[in-house]
Amino acid sequence: MENYEFPNGKFSRNISNLDDLLMEKGGQPMRSVLIADWRTGSSFTGDIVNSHPANFYLYEPLRDFGNVHIRDLPLVDAAIKNIYKFFNCEFDKIHFVEPKQWIYKHNQDLGTHCVNQRDLCSDPMFLTAVCRLYPFQSIKFVRLSLESAQLLLEDEHLGVRMILIVRDPRGVMQSRRRLDWCHNSTDCSDPQVLCNDMVSDYKVAAELKKKYPHTFKVVRYEDLSLDPRHKAKEIFEFYGLNFHSNVEKFLETHTKNDLGSSYSSFRDSKKAPFHWRNDLNFSEVEEIQRVCSTAMKLWGYVPAVNETHQKNLYPIVKDYQLF
Repeated sequence: MENYEFPNGKFSRNISNLDDLLMEKGGQPMRSVLIADWRTGSSFTGDIVNSHPANFYLYEPLRDFGNVHIRDLPLVDAAIKNIYKFFNCEFDKIHFVEPKQWIYKHNQDLGTHCVNQRDLCSDPMFLTAVCRLYPFQSIKFVRLSLESAQLLLEDEHLGVRMILIVRDPRGVMQSRRRLDWCHNSTDCSDPQVLCNDMVSDYKVAAELKKKYPHTFKVVRYEDLSLDPRHKAKEIFEFYGLNFHSNVEKFLETHTKNDLGSSYSSFRDSKKAPFHWRNDLNFSEVEEIQRVCSTAMKLWGYVPAVNETHQKNLYPIVKDYQLF
């Protein structure tokens, strides 16, 4: 918490000392949500936020719902209830999603303990006690739609600040090809489904931006990748977090070179969003563009007109303004 400037009325929170942010002391943490779709850069973005040492981060807590989008009302209701329980550190009350190793592997502090003592991350009492010690909480998920997740914004007491991550559908589909499980999931493998959701998200996001201008924000993955330090600072300021020296170190070590598997957050950030230009042939790109033309226009992505154009295309509309 070194150099953290307590809000003192900013962000509609009367927070003047650390105890005001700790559930252990009767306070309420600063809470942030990152919502996205599969392979849109959300893991990279979430890891940037998680690099702050005072943040308790939950990675994909809805994963046990399966490789589908949560669309039906009973499942949406169950997902929202579980998110509330996570934010309230009520791990002993979560009955649908069982605590598992992969949920906490991106949590820098818990991950260290769970590797050495695996039973700890299956112990609700341990998780509850640790969670209550953190002044910041963040959750990243990809299975719940923005339309459903907006319920979290409506709760002033919960006080979440939400970011939607968006990515060029051509880059998304190119990245998803490497996921074996994706081929068996229509929600993941069909570009038509992806782009229908992107159109829906745009309409919902436009309304949320008007209704919640201070607690809802949209970030395009490409914009973050091309200027990670500037955009990361924007994200931290929006979430009410200070730009800690650990965040600087993360950006310095994770944005220069491609390392690890397709799930790794070590990326040459300026090249990562545009691999699709060489990895997809033009017929594949043409098919994606055919069903995604509306989504691409709304979110500011430029279509390729032929194979030569594709290889040299700068796919982002210049001077594009979200809403």
